[in-house]
Amino acid sequence: MLAQIEKDHYNKLNEILQLSRKNLKNFDESLIQRAFFMCYRAHEGEKRASDEPFFFHPVEVATILLNELPLDGVSVAAALLHDVIEDSGYTYEDIVAELGVEVADIVEGLTKISGIMINRENTQAEGFRKMLLSMVKDIRVILIKFCDRLHNMRTLESLPEHRRLKIALETRDIYAPLAHRFGLGKMKVEFENLALKFIDPEMHDFLQQKIRMGKGDRINYLSKMIEPIKADLEQQGFKVEVQGRAKHLFSIYNKMRNKNKSFEDIHDLYGIRVILDTERIAECFSVYGFITQKYPPVPQYFKDYISIPKHNGYQSLHSAIIGPKGHMVELQIRTKRMHEFAELGVAAHWRYKEKISRDDANIDSFLRWARELIKDADSATAFMEGFKLNLYHDEIYVFTPKGDMKTMPAGATPIDFAYAIHTEVGNGCIGAKVNGKIVRLNAQLKSGDRVEIITSKNQKPKSDWLKIVVTQRAKLKIRSTINEDRRLQIEKGRGIWEKLLTGTKKLFSDSEIIQQVKKDGLKTPADFFSALATQQINGEEVIERVTSSKKEGHAAKSVSDEAREVEDYLQIARQEQEHQQQGMPVKKDEVIIAGMSNIAYSYAKCCQPVPGDDVLGFVSADGVVKIHRKNCINVSNENLLKSERVVSVSWNRKVETDFLAGIKIVGEDRLGIMNQLTTVISKFDTNIRSISLNARDGMFVGTMMVYVRNAEKLSTLMDKLKKVPGIFTVERLIS
Repeated sequence: MLAQIEKDHYNKLNEILQLSRKNLKNFDESLIQRAFFMCYRAHEGEKRASDEPFFFHPVEVATILLNELPLDGVSVAAALLHDVIEDSGYTYEDIVAELGVEVADIVEGLTKISGIMINRENTQAEGFRKMLLSMVKDIRVILIKFCDRLHNMRTLESLPEHRRLKIALETRDIYAPLAHRFGLGKMKVEFENLALKFIDPEMHDFLQQKIRMGKGDRINYLSKMIEPIKADLEQQGFKVEVQGRAKHLFSIYNKMRNKNKSFEDIHDLYGIRVILDTERIAECFSVYGFITQKYPPVPQYFKDYISIPKHNGYQSLHSAIIGPKGHMVELQIRTKRMHEFAELGVAAHWRYKEKISRDDANIDSFLRWARELIKDADSATAFMEGFKLNLYHDEIYVFTPKGDMKTMPAGATPIDFAYAIHTEVGNGCIGAKVNGKIVRLNAQLKSGDRVEIITSKNQKPKSDWLKIVVTQRAKLKIRSTINEDRRLQIEKGRGIWEKLLTGTKKLFSDSEIIQQVKKDGLKTPADFFSALATQQINGEEVIERVTSSKKEGHAAKSVSDEAREVEDYLQIARQEQEHQQQGMPVKKDEVIIAGMSNIAYSYAKCCQPVPGDDVLGFVSADGVVKIHRKNCINVSNENLLKSERVVSVSWNRKVETDFLAGIKIVGEDRLGIMNQLTTVISKFDTNIRSISLNARDGMFVGTMMVYVRNAEKLSTLMDKLKKVPGIFTVERLIS
């Protein structure tokens, strides 16, 4: 095997091993060697668009990982193999056999998130959701993906122009903000600068030329400040490194574009960074005091990210000072450890620990937003909204009356703040005090504000709030509560209407009702029932209108839709059961009958029990025990229950089998409702046997046959379906 590898290729293995020895703490050298050889075999003979061997790409990705984000040996092995499952004949099982489950899981995660950028929003949202799921499972997946993207950006010249532009836009809009979210400051800057090179090459070259022309002047200017600052601080006993820094290209480009300025109008191109070799945070503030005694500060630019770190863990003192000749110079002061976290973000944790576990508290703090987004987003649109908000928002820091700090996106309102505290506080919010003064609910909060929420038990969320709030949590909770209130209103209105009709002994179709209430601005039966509940319309008047407009001989519909739905369900369930009995091999008993096993049984077709249901058995004439739910109408007869033919039945907890169950759903007929329902089911990892929706006059009645493991799983699924906007009732088809 070694003889097949060319000498210069074999040298690359030595380079990777040398870097590993230099930058990693403890690692399995043989694991990296085996991954290298598997990578070579998998990509042998393949070429990249640049005509170099494809094998060079995973090697470079591993090299970037070791130089930029040194994690551990498992990550290096996974980086070498990140394209293997997708581009070669090797499978997940092959990697497990050769390198173990940990490496294989990371490679599989990287395979799942390749090519996430697709135009259609639903598909794009699903792609990003897969990315977050892989990331939450193991954060090393996204860190290796960053290195993969960085190498692709560095070698983008070889691709056609249309592909270069697409990849550059994706890097600017997704990878750079994500890198920032994980605190990877150095990588974020390179992503943005490389993206600018291909998105606006003329401006990139113009800015690069301008900065090069002024480089000598900038170095001379900053050195006149750096040398005395360093000397003064060392004289005071501080161990410091003082660096000059230039504003990076993309940052200048953004400032020129957003503020409509020319390059000559950008005055904060100069920057100084002071890095202290100390663990004492107070020294950062002392250094700031010494520097500002010599160079006047610009107060409005002072930001203390040490006491209140950014959402990605970034810590530093920021300010601006007036240097020689009146130039404004940016100033950053931080400890050496803070600097490592500013450059490496979440990856810096590997420098301070021998082994990082998947549930490490420090790592989990970076992933909390992703977990919440996956859990809370109830539609593709809501997911994308939350994804973008988490990536692109600036932050503010506000406080409760007791002094607890809450991090909120810029533009947040008192309502957002209320929902950040608790759902009930948000739902009952009627006003707010900011710094002791009453403010409007749409007021925008600012960093440092102390916010007190005023609540009332009689308050309910208003639909107008959705136009005010900016946080995803607030939007989801408001929609959920409004939807639940509307559902209760509709049920109340339907009850009022049925009572009115009971007294008249008349039957009206939905279309007849809607025909008469259109002039009142009501378009659907749901609108009508809601208006009836809130007394916006008089039910007796509607009955009179419908009665007078009905033609002679018009008969109410006599066929019961519900009876037909139940019959359809039972037919499918019976076919399914017959198929399983005829085609499936004999399995271990799913139930225990009268404490014994190996007794012939079948599930009753009238009630289709699933594990978790309270069940009993009824011995039929042919000796087969029929399993019924205890509330089944066919076995609820008191005399029958006392019969000797009834036997006790319990579920066998050792057997895991999927059972068919029917669900009936009633809701508003609107665009996209089917997609939302199936999305909820797919997230729940449940297979759908069949689904049908019958719509009429703005409402629908749907039936679903799904495979579930037990009654608890079925109940959880039904609860999630109830939360879909516009759904009124969700119940078992036979209850």
